[in-house]
Amino acid sequence: MIIYRLLSILLFIFMALSPLSAVAVEKKIAVLYDKRMLAHDTGIGHPETPRRIESAYTAIKNDKLLTKHLIWPSIKEVSDTTLQLVHTKKYIDQIAKEISTLKATETAYLSTGDVVISRNSDMAARVAVGSVIEGVNQIMTNVASSAFALVRPPGHHASSDKGMGFCIYNNIAIAARYLQQQFGLERILIVDFDVHHGNGTQDIFYEDPSVFYFSVHQHPLYPGTGSPQEIGSGKGEGYTLNVELPRGSNDRDLVNAFNDRLVSAMKKYKPEFILVSAGFDGHHNDPLGELSYSPRGYQGVAKVLSNLSREHAKEKIMYVVEGGYSYDNMSQSILAILHVLEKDRF
Repeated sequence: MIIYRLLSILLFIFMALSPLSAVAVEKKIAVLYDKRMLAHDTGIGHPETPRRIESAYTAIKNDKLLTKHLIWPSIKEVSDTTLQLVHTKKYIDQIAKEISTLKATETAYLSTGDVVISRNSDMAARVAVGSVIEGVNQIMTNVASSAFALVRPPGHHASSDKGMGFCIYNNIAIAARYLQQQFGLERILIVDFDVHHGNGTQDIFYEDPSVFYFSVHQHPLYPGTGSPQEIGSGKGEGYTLNVELPRGSNDRDLVNAFNDRLVSAMKKYKPEFILVSAGFDGHHNDPLGELSYSPRGYQGVAKVLSNLSREHAKEKIMYVVEGGYSYDNMSQSILAILHVLEKDRF
């Protein structure tokens, strides 16, 4: 809503005129989590379970050195209007229709792809989108220094009219469009380090120079997209950058991809906000990938991204969970990133 832009401007003026403006003010990290997202039931044996974000939430709460630097904003379930920043009305209605036919404990596959749905899936997915919207608002109104959204279902495989790969709505793509609509941003960087290429996010912005999409992912692997030859088209040509890594690639390979490819590209693009599709299925113990990352690698990436956010985006950065199916390892990797953000709060 436009009120957030006005609040941001008023707060900036107040801080500029305040005699305390020369003093470093501690801002906290907004962590977005809501138990309603646990209600998305994927059935027995499915890797995308509530425990993924429950375990991360518990690990964060138990890190006493970190928790004092965090805030936990309340989250609203978004309306169709917000979803339609990215998704077609036909697709949104289709999800509602298919879910309405399910019994209370029944699960089924969404007709568009490999996504399990249950009676509460649409509600949970709307809360996930609401989480990233609230994270954006917290940063853009200078309440939070940065944000980390613990969300499910994930989003980066969902296109404007198709859910797939465990994804219903594209959380991070909606956040980008919301930043443009409500705050007038013109250059947004989306970074994706999930083991799988974010085909949905790439597709949504493929012809759009206002959003730069950068992905580092395993190849070959589902969904089979993300070739270095995929660079965007039309006005968006040159604003998609894909880096493929072979199975077994490690922390050094990951961080080098960021330093060698992304940093130089951003010197020209100069993003105003950085959104991160944070998938942790590249961890060496994850059952769905074959890469060899560790929490140290994710920490290294976070340092590169924090430097980029300081240089270009006035430190505006938000992480949004995508994949990651080894609970403890995902939690430790998230903590590694949060500790980098904790050092960037002033």
